Amino acid sequence: MADLDDLGFTSISDMSTDESIELLRQIRLSRRVPVKTTKSTTSKKPKPANVSADQAAELLKLLTGD
Repeated sequence: MADLDDLGFTSISDMSTDESIELLRQIRLSRRVPVKTTKSTTSKKPKPANVSADQAAELLKLLTGD
């Protein structure tokens, strides 16, 4: 059965101080997640224009084809 010695890694307690600090630095760098910048794609919707009843009726007539 496999155990930790079969993995081929040197124990951090067996490393020198400089080696262990460098290993920790590399692990921390590899875990960093890049910051995603999001662009605001929301656009302002135009406010509906005030339409009179006559204009609304004409528009409806044009849209329906009557």
